[in-house]
Amino acid sequence: MISRFRLVATLALLLPVVGAAQQTTPPLTLEECIARALGQNFDLQIQTFTKDSAGQTLLIAEADFEPDLTFTTSRSESVQATASSTLDGAANPSNTAYNNRLSATQRISTGATVTAATNLNRAGSNSRNALLNPSFNSDFALTVRQPLLAGSGRAFNRAAIERARIGVDRAALDFKTSVLTVVRNVEAAYYNVGFAREQVSVRRFSLELAERLLEENKARMNTGIATDLEVLQAEVGVANARRALLQAEQTVRNNEDSLLNLIGRFEFNSSLGSVSLADAPVPAVSFERSYQLARDNAPNYASSRLSIEQIKLDVLTTKSQARPALSFGATGGYNARESSPGRSAEELWSGDGYNWTLDLQLNMPLGFKAEKARHRQAIINLAREEARLQQIEQTLLVEVRSAVRSVQTNIESVEISAKATELSQRQFDLEKARFDAGISTFRRVQESQEDLDTARVSELQARIALRLALADLARLEASSLERYKITVDQK
Repeated sequence: MISRFRLVATLALLLPVVGAAQQTTPPLTLEECIARALGQNFDLQIQTFTKDSAGQTLLIAEADFEPDLTFTTSRSESVQATASSTLDGAANPSNTAYNNRLSATQRISTGATVTAATNLNRAGSNSRNALLNPSFNSDFALTVRQPLLAGSGRAFNRAAIERARIGVDRAALDFKTSVLTVVRNVEAAYYNVGFAREQVSVRRFSLELAERLLEENKARMNTGIATDLEVLQAEVGVANARRALLQAEQTVRNNEDSLLNLIGRFEFNSSLGSVSLADAPVPAVSFERSYQLARDNAPNYASSRLSIEQIKLDVLTTKSQARPALSFGATGGYNARESSPGRSAEELWSGDGYNWTLDLQLNMPLGFKAEKARHRQAIINLAREEARLQQIEQTLLVEVRSAVRSVQTNIESVEISAKATELSQRQFDLEKARFDAGISTFRRVQESQEDLDTARVSELQARIALRLALADLARLEASSLERYKITVDQK
């Protein structure tokens, strides 16, 4: 008779053994898997590109307030077929001109545009009557145009920068969300590999037991104690155990591929070392603590709040654009005309030649139909995002409540399933002893063995379910970052 002690001892020897590859490959820890995933996971790499792109968007917005330099140079020439006046001073009057212009334009946060420009032009002709030939004209002008209604103010003109800055913060939060999701998925994949491998050990042990029972029944049939039917039942039991083992081995390979997909890149031919499913102390959980952590740390909740801030900027800008475009402009400068470029530049600042202009410019569409519609649309979008934030908050509350209950339920489930396994083990031992004594049937032994297999697998599933429940709660709390010492760059 196979005693309970021998069953447990044999199972303990089989648990670490899943294949030759695991015997030669060093152990694989969960921390190592998470570290590999943070370095090689495709989702995190893609989210990193998105985060970097948001940073470039901010630089683009800030570039609107950088000076814009423009330099223009040109040469022109004209020749008339005949003189139109004796003042032309030549039979075929001709003129040549060289024009050079340098300007710098700066936009400032009030919405004003400041432009400084200087010109140096050379004009020459074949006329004998020209007073200066060639002549050099130089001028300098400073122009300022300030919007007074639509488009005025620092808040309006820096809205694009603030929107982009918030976009950078949201991209960082989205990256944090991806990190938390990857960590949770790696935890689940790691635990599933451990479960599948231990399930293989259970199925392999069951197959060995079924083969032993088959040999015992054949020996009993040769002595006239067992019947052909009992031998056939034992053969079917061996076949079912072998099928269950094959399915369990397939599950191992599938779960290993899922883990490799998260922690590597096209490394599906590499062997994973043994994984550890040692029972760790389960922390005490409470809804109040977990919900507070989730509200404080959940990146999707924070991202939704920042989205509202972005839309508030849209409300502000569309309100400004729904006003008339009234702007004030001022231009002032100096000019000089001399026979050489040096003298022209020297005389430019004497103040003998100058000009100035003041103007008001008004532009307004009748009715502001499109502008008012955009403003109302921004207000609607703001109300929508505020409702979405409330929805996220309620969803977060429900998810935390569910996760806490799941942890508490699975703690009890692990204890119950462990007792069920112990009971099934004792029942199998008793039924096997009754069969050896000739007071029970092989069918009852086979049923008790199946019950034992089911109880062992159920206990494994309960242990994995508890770990997954803790992983889900840690993702909601964002506490898994601290647990694995992960630092997420917030910028």
